[in-house]
Amino acid sequence: QVQLVESGGGLVQAGGSLRLSCAASESIFLFNVMGWYRQAPGKERELVAAITSGRSTNYVDFVKGRFTISSDNAKNTVYLQMNSLEPEDTAVYYCNAVRVLFGKDYSYWGQGTQVTVSS
Repeated sequence: QVQLVESGGGLVQAGGSLRLSCAASESIFLFNVMGWYRQAPGKERELVAAITSGRSTNYVDFVKGRFTISSDNAKNTVYLQMNSLEPEDTAVYYCNAVRVLFGKDYSYWGQGTQVTVSS
């Protein structure tokens, strides 16, 4: 079973930075895409950023220019560098990995890491 372990969350003041890490239990080359999602209290989980096995990246509008997703294949780890954090970024951040096999999607989730931004 694939395991994804997030780390790096915490409490930071507005304008500060955090770097989240997602360590996979197997080679991230085996995943078609990996991404970071977040879920704030009372809200649905939403995509923040994604990176493909070819290292193409995609960001939602509200993090463009502030967040950067990257991967280190040697460490089987995906990162989310978050700069200029705002109180609205407060949420539990989840790592996701998707593998497509024979036309079927297999999606895996980490346990989440809390990010709290104080004003």
